[in-house]
Amino acid sequence: MIDLNQIREIALSFPETTEQPHFEKPSFKVGKKIFATYNGPHNRICVKLSLVDQGAFSSFDSSIIYPVPNMWGKQGWTLIMLDKVLEETLVDALAMAYCEVAPKKLADLVKQSRYEE
Repeated sequence: MIDLNQIREIALSFPETTEQPHFEKPSFKVGKKIFATYNGPHNRICVKLSLVDQGAFSSFDSSIIYPVPNMWGKQGWTLIMLDKVLEETLVDALAMAYCEVAPKKLADLVKQSRYEE
């Protein structure tokens, strides 16, 4: 199962990412924009995706990755169940969430590094 330390390691690997509390939950930001929050008691993470990416991730298995069931979900906020998701999928989702909110220059750096691997 994926834990906060693994999430922290992945999220903080993106340029200029910081970790700050958000309503008593760890959140990961680039600039002043949150791209992910961790909810330990519910064993899940919430990420900010484009609606297209949200649909693509949710189409694989909507019991693992699915839109937040309210207006936030219609803005791309997506829940990922950490006891079921593959680490590779989580890394992809966090990278896409980062790129969704990061300044273009930083998002391009992450996209470029991911395609070079």
